[in-house]
Amino acid sequence: MLTDYVMKYRKIVVLFVNLFLIVAANLLAFFLRFEWRVPPEYVGMIKTTMPFIVIVRIGIFYFYEINAGLWRYVSISDLYHIIKGVVLSSVIIGLIIYPVMGLNTYPRSILIMDCIFLIMLMGGTRMFTRLLRERNRINLFDKKGVFIYGAGDAGELLLRDMLKNPKYNYHPVGFIDDDERKKGLKIHSVPVLGSGKDLERLIKKYTPVEIIIAIPSAKPSQMRTIMNECKKFEITLKTLPSLKDVIYGQVSISQIRDISVEDLLFREPVHVDIENLKDLVCGKRVLVTGAAGSIGSELCRQIMQHNPRQLILYDRNENGLYLIDRELSEKHSRDFFSVIIGDICDMNRLSLKFRKYSPQIIFHAAAYKHVPLMEDNVVESVKNNVVGTWNLVELSNQFNVESFVQISTDKAVNPTSIMGVSKRIAEMIVRHINMVSKTKFMVVRFGNVLDSNGSVVPLFKDQILKGGPITVTHPDMQRYFMTIPEAVQLVLQAAYMGKGGEVFVLDMGEPIKIVDLAKNLITLSGLTPDKDIKIAFTGLRPGEKLYEELFEEDEKIKETPHRKIFKAISIVHNNDSAKFFDQLIGLQISALGNDKMDLLEKMKCLVPTYNPGFYEPIKNGDELKIVHTHTQRTESTSISDFTA
Repeated sequence: MLTDYVMKYRKIVVLFVNLFLIVAANLLAFFLRFEWRVPPEYVGMIKTTMPFIVIVRIGIFYFYEINAGLWRYVSISDLYHIIKGVVLSSVIIGLIIYPVMGLNTYPRSILIMDCIFLIMLMGGTRMFTRLLRERNRINLFDKKGVFIYGAGDAGELLLRDMLKNPKYNYHPVGFIDDDERKKGLKIHSVPVLGSGKDLERLIKKYTPVEIIIAIPSAKPSQMRTIMNECKKFEITLKTLPSLKDVIYGQVSISQIRDISVEDLLFREPVHVDIENLKDLVCGKRVLVTGAAGSIGSELCRQIMQHNPRQLILYDRNENGLYLIDRELSEKHSRDFFSVIIGDICDMNRLSLKFRKYSPQIIFHAAAYKHVPLMEDNVVESVKNNVVGTWNLVELSNQFNVESFVQISTDKAVNPTSIMGVSKRIAEMIVRHINMVSKTKFMVVRFGNVLDSNGSVVPLFKDQILKGGPITVTHPDMQRYFMTIPEAVQLVLQAAYMGKGGEVFVLDMGEPIKIVDLAKNLITLSGLTPDKDIKIAFTGLRPGEKLYEELFEEDEKIKETPHRKIFKAISIVHNNDSAKFFDQLIGLQISALGNDKMDLLEKMKCLVPTYNPGFYEPIKNGDELKIVHTHTQRTESTSISDFTA
């Protein structure tokens, strides 16, 4: 093809085009200067000076690499180089013509006109080539219209890539931007049509099939507002990658992706000091329990990035360990990590591994976490969450571990479930052992994490795939959410700050209604809530709360150097560790003896705020009353609220 031939020899082609433009600009300057009738004496002057003009200009162009740029991607930078090259070569030509050649009758206006015409011709041919190429690629009859929400740097980068990408089957109809000052302006000839409040009117007028949100720093409320507007129309919502990609100019149409639930629940990015994390684990032997779980596996990923001497992955989940083992082995040498199948309730196996690896830092993430399951398996919950933690704590003290980090949960605050109270007792074990040990024991407490194994988001996605209904326990149920990587980054940061004895609480942001989360997931799947996918309210399950809490009533909140990490300082001082561990021995005996009723009594004694009767559904006519025995208040909810 001709295009391929031209591209193969493009430097030669560009050289000849530039030669032609240099000659044409000079001749045009003479013709205009003498009104198209050049006197004979000046014709001879043209023949004399033309070779020098061509040689000087071509030499300068070569120096500035003006011949190297692809015209179809011409930019302001290319035009700037053309101007510099032409002006500099004109100055050199003037020095040759007057002082060197002594042609004092050579019109000085010719030099100025020649310079201007050559800039216009060289810049014009390049811009014309780019415009022609882009116009040929936009066939509005074949392409579907899209709105770009955000007329900033990200939107401009995206538009530019759209215009030069022939395979993109959409064309930009216009920009939407909440800055009213931009309304009516144009970016690469594409107008800013209006703001978010004009969205409904603009959608009806222009009927786009897609809206691309080009605001990498968009707040979740803004994303939800846009999505709610688009629910009225059959419009696909998509978004762009992170702000970091925009800063480095890496935005392209290939990076456009569907809106995710993380975008709607997005919180400000976590900023951690990488050097601190390196100091925490670099060159250290680190043990992670529950390494096959969501938090544990992410801890392993992030720890391996900071060059530990040895990472020990400990879990009894064979399949989960196999997956994280395979993942880590693709990126890191097996010399730096070991995978161990083991149960934290097995003191003998734990002791053997402590002797073999001598861990210096322990992240204890192993725990049973499913509230309804633990209500039916009280003994096993206590064995794993309490006795297992005690085993690790005792060995950490015995083997002089430097730091021990207990991963806790908001369900441990004013617990109403077996899972919650067992995690609360695990917190107490860590705080009491810290009083008598050289090891720095600390707790990091936080709420739910998105997309963790067995959590609500994967469940909802699975229910949507099956056609519904999505099951939500209560229309008012709320939970705190954060992403798994964010939670782990903050856990590591808290571990670095810990001096021993702290209960760190992560800033979870605002709680999210589970029913809103369900509706958003349905919408993100391209469906309509209560039309395509029904939402069924099933009622609270044993041990569940409507609202989670991050601090006990007897805990005071204290800030730390990191604005997303707080300390929970207990106002009630209970330093009687001997009494606590005596009670703990009794609890362990009851667990090993499978005495469920005795376990419940002992847990209530250890954690007075534990109230297993927090929610008691009572049907009274057509009203379903939920008794909050913990706060001694009652709320009435229509029975219809609990039906699909």
